[in-house]
Amino acid sequence: MSGAGAAPVLIVGEALIDLTRRAGDDEVARPGGSPLNVAVGLSRLDVPVTFASQLGDDERGELLRDHLDASDVDVRSLPPHHGDTSTAIADIGADGHATYAFDVTWNPSELPDAAAFDLVHVGSIGAALAPGADAVLTLAAAAASHQVAVSFDPNVRLGITADADDVVRRFDAIAGHATFCRLSDEDATVLRPGVAPEVLLSELCTSGVALAMMTFGSQGALLVSGDAQVQLASKPTELVDTIGAGDSFTAAVLAGLCVRGWLGRHRFDVADLRWLGELGTTAAAIVCSRPGADPPWLTELPLLQE
Repeated sequence: MSGAGAAPVLIVGEALIDLTRRAGDDEVARPGGSPLNVAVGLSRLDVPVTFASQLGDDERGELLRDHLDASDVDVRSLPPHHGDTSTAIADIGADGHATYAFDVTWNPSELPDAAAFDLVHVGSIGAALAPGADAVLTLAAAAASHQVAVSFDPNVRLGITADADDVVRRFDAIAGHATFCRLSDEDATVLRPGVAPEVLLSELCTSGVALAMMTFGSQGALLVSGDAQVQLASKPTELVDTIGAGDSFTAAVLAGLCVRGWLGRHRFDVADLRWLGELGTTAAAIVCSRPGADPPWLTELPLLQE
């Protein structure tokens, strides 16, 4: 696969610095933010990506730009511009799991034209935090109206959007325009408490989602399309931390869809789901084996070239 032959992707959402803290270690600053991680992950898999976000003019903003440039991501800084870069404090527990506290501003006054792309990916804080979340919903609706595929990862963060009812309302609104949707089991407990994973994913498919996915951390993933579903176990890995694992799963699956020319498909069979799920779980395992959100390169994911 070459970048020139792959579908152009637009990713919109927050870019921030993860200030990672682990007991006994010094605080470490690393690039992060779910949409940024997906953009980097896709570009490293040779899919051309435009990442639209609000980047600060400070030293941390330069760290983000350098990180994106190193993975050949086309960056569009959205107005109004800010002096300070958004941050997330990520506390790493003994089990490698990260919990977050945020200092984020998200208020873009304009977004790129969705019709210029083959796939638009949105989610996380960018799809939930007002006032920018309203513009993201408008973008998703515009993409769908132009028959542009929409990918959505809610990546619920009640630490920054504490009104759970509003989070659910915004999720439902964007999911109504989505072609592909990936959420975690933690997201599901907020969005549909008490609903079984296969039921929630089937409901999304019934409402128009072509491919619905749920990841369960060390317990693997479930992929559903219409009546077809596949459950996959996580790949063995030497766990360092879980930062960016779900984002890398999403990026790998989206790369697979782009490579196979599947962005316009409405149904996937069991074999398709298994191949996509293998891509996602392999990418997630690679990220978990190294610190921070450091998604795999194409050479590390040979399955994508089969």
